[in-house]
Amino acid sequence: MSSIVRTYLTPEQYLAIERAAETKSEYFRGEMFALSGASRRHNLLVANLIAQLQPVVRPLGCQVYPSDLRVKITPLGKYTYPDVIVTCGEEAFEDAHTDTLLNPTVIFEILSDSTERYDRGAKFLHYRKLESLRAYVLVSQDAPVVEVYTRQEGGFWRYDAYEGDAVVTLDPPGARFSLAELYEGMGIEPPPGSGPAAP
Repeated sequence: MSSIVRTYLTPEQYLAIERAAETKSEYFRGEMFALSGASRRHNLLVANLIAQLQPVVRPLGCQVYPSDLRVKITPLGKYTYPDVIVTCGEEAFEDAHTDTLLNPTVIFEILSDSTERYDRGAKFLHYRKLESLRAYVLVSQDAPVVEVYTRQEGGFWRYDAYEGDAVVTLDPPGARFSLAELYEGMGIEPPPGSGPAAP
Protein backbone atom coordinates (compact mmCIF):
# COMPACT_ATOMS: atom_id res chain seq x y z
CA MET A 1 0.00 0.00 0.00
CA SER A 2 1.17 3.51 -0.77
CA SER A 3 0.78 6.41 1.59
CA ILE A 4 0.94 10.16 1.11
CA VAL A 5 3.97 11.70 2.76
CA ARG A 6 3.46 15.30 3.86
CA THR A 7 6.24 17.69 4.67
CA TYR A 8 5.41 19.87 7.65
CA LEU A 9 7.13 23.22 7.74
CA THR A 10 8.01 25.39 10.70
CA PRO A 11 6.81 29.01 10.60
CA GLU A 12 10.41 30.07 9.99
CA GLN A 13 10.68 27.74 6.99
CA TYR A 14 7.36 29.00 5.63
CA LEU A 15 8.43 32.65 5.89
CA ALA A 16 11.75 31.95 4.19
CA ILE A 17 9.99 30.23 1.29
CA GLU A 18 7.21 32.81 1.11
CA ARG A 19 9.53 35.81 1.03
CA ALA A 20 11.41 34.32 -1.93
CA ALA A 21 8.30 33.21 -3.84
CA GLU A 22 6.62 35.04 -6.72
CA THR A 23 3.15 33.89 -5.65
CA LYS A 24 1.42 34.02 -2.26
CA SER A 25 0.63 31.13 0.06
CA GLU A 26 -1.02 31.00 3.45
CA TYR A 27 0.23 28.81 6.29
CA PHE A 28 -1.55 26.79 8.97
CA ARG A 29 -0.50 23.82 11.08
CA GLY A 30 2.72 23.17 9.21
CA GLU A 31 1.30 23.37 5.69
CA MET A 32 1.35 26.00 2.94
CA PHE A 33 -1.77 26.70 0.87
CA ALA A 34 -1.32 28.49 -2.47
CA LEU A 35 -3.65 31.37 -3.22
CA SER A 36 -5.27 31.63 -6.63
CA GLY A 37 -5.36 34.81 -8.68
CA ALA A 38 -8.19 37.29 -8.19
CA SER A 39 -10.84 38.19 -10.77
CA ARG A 40 -11.23 41.61 -12.39
CA ARG A 41 -14.31 42.30 -10.25
CA HIS A 42 -12.44 41.32 -7.09
CA ASN A 43 -9.58 43.67 -7.95
CA LEU A 44 -11.96 46.53 -8.75
CA LEU A 45 -13.63 46.17 -5.36
CA VAL A 46 -10.27 46.19 -3.57
CA ALA A 47 -9.17 49.28 -5.52
CA ASN A 48 -12.46 51.10 -4.88
CA LEU A 49 -12.35 50.26 -1.18
CA ILE A 50 -8.82 51.57 -0.75
CA ALA A 51 -9.60 54.72 -2.76
CA GLN A 52 -12.51 55.53 -0.43
CA LEU A 53 -10.91 54.52 2.84
CA GLN A 54 -7.45 56.04 2.50
CA PRO A 55 -8.39 59.74 2.71
CA VAL A 56 -10.91 59.02 5.48
CA VAL A 57 -8.83 56.91 7.83
CA ARG A 58 -5.51 58.73 7.62
CA PRO A 59 -6.79 61.75 9.62
CA LEU A 60 -7.95 59.22 12.23
CA GLY A 61 -4.40 57.91 12.67
CA CYS A 62 -5.08 54.81 10.61
CA GLN A 63 -3.65 53.19 7.47
CA VAL A 64 -5.03 50.99 4.69
CA TYR A 65 -3.24 48.05 3.06
CA PRO A 66 -4.13 45.77 0.13
CA SER A 67 -3.73 42.01 0.15
CA ASP A 68 0.06 41.90 -0.13
CA LEU A 69 0.45 42.48 3.62
CA ARG A 70 0.47 39.21 5.53
CA VAL A 71 -1.32 38.85 8.90
CA LYS A 72 -0.32 36.41 11.61
CA ILE A 73 -3.04 35.10 13.89
CA THR A 74 -0.64 34.53 16.76
CA PRO A 75 -2.79 32.29 19.01
CA LEU A 76 -3.18 29.84 16.11
CA GLY A 77 0.21 30.26 14.46
CA LYS A 78 -1.65 30.95 11.20
CA TYR A 79 -0.47 33.28 8.41
CA THR A 80 -3.03 34.71 6.00
CA TYR A 81 -3.58 37.49 3.45
CA PRO A 82 -6.80 39.50 3.97
CA ASP A 83 -8.06 41.38 0.92
CA VAL A 84 -7.92 44.79 2.64
CA ILE A 85 -6.63 45.74 6.10
CA VAL A 86 -7.07 48.87 8.21
CA THR A 87 -4.69 49.48 11.09
CA CYS A 88 -5.10 52.17 13.73
CA GLY A 89 -2.49 53.32 16.20
CA GLU A 90 0.96 51.78 16.50
CA GLU A 91 1.44 48.81 14.21
CA ALA A 92 3.04 45.62 15.51
CA PHE A 93 5.01 43.34 13.19
CA GLU A 94 6.45 39.89 13.77
CA ASP A 95 10.01 40.90 12.86
CA ALA A 96 12.19 43.52 11.21
CA HIS A 97 10.91 42.61 7.73
CA THR A 98 7.64 44.47 8.59
CA ASP A 99 5.72 42.23 6.19
CA THR A 100 3.77 40.24 8.80
CA LEU A 101 1.24 42.32 10.73
CA LEU A 102 0.11 41.21 14.19
CA ASN A 103 -2.60 43.76 15.05
CA PRO A 104 -5.10 44.62 12.30
CA THR A 105 -8.06 46.79 13.34
CA VAL A 106 -10.44 46.02 10.45
CA ILE A 107 -10.26 43.14 7.96
CA PHE A 108 -12.15 43.05 4.65
CA GLU A 109 -12.73 39.90 2.61
CA ILE A 110 -14.22 39.93 -0.90
CA LEU A 111 -16.58 36.97 -1.20
CA SER A 112 -16.42 34.52 -4.10
CA ASP A 113 -18.12 31.23 -4.88
CA SER A 114 -14.99 29.31 -3.89
CA THR A 115 -14.23 31.17 -0.64
CA GLU A 116 -17.56 32.41 0.74
CA ARG A 117 -18.26 29.45 3.02
CA TYR A 118 -14.73 29.58 4.44
CA ASP A 119 -14.78 33.39 4.84
CA ARG A 120 -18.06 33.23 6.75
CA GLY A 121 -17.12 30.22 8.85
CA ALA A 122 -13.67 28.97 9.85
CA LYS A 123 -11.82 32.06 8.65
CA PHE A 124 -13.97 34.39 10.73
CA LEU A 125 -13.53 32.12 13.75
CA HIS A 126 -9.78 32.33 13.26
CA TYR A 127 -9.76 36.12 12.83
CA ARG A 128 -11.72 36.49 16.05
CA LYS A 129 -8.63 35.26 17.90
CA LEU A 130 -6.97 38.59 17.04
CA GLU A 131 -7.50 40.78 20.10
CA SER A 132 -6.88 43.93 18.03
CA LEU A 133 -9.65 43.17 15.52
CA ARG A 134 -12.62 45.52 15.91
CA ALA A 135 -14.55 44.75 12.70
CA TYR A 136 -14.78 42.08 10.03
CA VAL A 137 -16.31 43.13 6.70
CA LEU A 138 -17.62 40.84 3.96
CA VAL A 139 -18.09 42.34 0.49
CA SER A 140 -20.24 40.64 -2.17
CA GLN A 141 -19.02 40.47 -5.77
CA ASP A 142 -22.47 39.72 -7.18
CA ALA A 143 -24.65 42.44 -5.66
CA PRO A 144 -24.17 45.76 -3.83
CA VAL A 145 -24.17 44.11 -0.40
CA VAL A 146 -21.73 44.59 2.47
CA GLU A 147 -21.94 42.82 5.84
CA VAL A 148 -20.15 44.12 8.92
CA TYR A 149 -19.40 42.25 12.15
CA THR A 150 -18.33 44.63 14.93
CA ARG A 151 -16.78 43.43 18.19
CA GLN A 152 -18.74 44.43 21.29
CA GLU A 153 -17.87 44.37 24.96
CA GLY A 154 -18.03 40.90 26.41
CA GLY A 155 -16.81 39.28 23.20
CA PHE A 156 -20.07 39.57 21.28
CA TRP A 157 -20.17 40.53 17.59
CA ARG A 158 -22.89 42.84 16.24
CA TYR A 159 -24.08 42.12 12.70
CA ASP A 160 -25.15 44.85 10.25
CA ALA A 161 -25.96 44.41 6.56
CA TYR A 162 -25.99 47.21 3.97
CA GLU A 163 -27.20 47.14 0.39
CA GLY A 164 -27.93 49.34 -2.60
CA ASP A 165 -26.52 52.85 -2.22
CA ALA A 166 -26.19 52.78 1.58
CA VAL A 167 -23.25 54.29 3.45
CA VAL A 168 -21.32 51.93 5.71
CA THR A 169 -19.93 53.24 8.99
CA LEU A 170 -17.12 51.39 10.72
CA ASP A 171 -17.01 52.25 14.41
CA PRO A 172 -14.20 52.03 15.36
CA PRO A 173 -12.34 53.67 13.70
CA GLY A 174 -15.18 55.98 12.60
CA ALA A 175 -14.59 55.56 8.86
CA ARG A 176 -17.38 55.67 6.30
CA PHE A 177 -17.63 54.46 2.72
CA SER A 178 -20.37 54.48 0.09
CA LEU A 179 -21.67 51.35 -1.61
CA ALA A 180 -22.48 53.43 -4.70
CA GLU A 181 -18.79 54.35 -5.03
CA LEU A 182 -17.60 50.90 -4.00
CA TYR A 183 -19.52 49.23 -6.84
CA GLU A 184 -18.95 52.01 -9.38
CA GLY A 185 -17.87 50.69 -12.78
CA MET A 186 -18.93 47.13 -12.07
CA GLY A 187 -22.23 47.10 -13.96
CA ILE A 188 -24.23 46.18 -10.85
CA GLU A 189 -27.25 48.38 -10.28
CA PRO A 190 -28.79 48.73 -6.79
CA PRO A 191 -32.40 47.66 -6.47
CA PRO A 192 -34.91 50.55 -6.34
CA GLY A 193 -35.43 52.07 -2.89
CA SER A 194 -32.73 49.98 -1.29
CA GLY A 195 -30.86 51.10 1.80
CA PRO A 196 -29.48 49.60 5.00
CA ALA A 197 -30.76 46.08 5.43
CA ALA A 198 -31.90 44.62 8.72
CA PRO A 199 -29.70 41.89 10.20
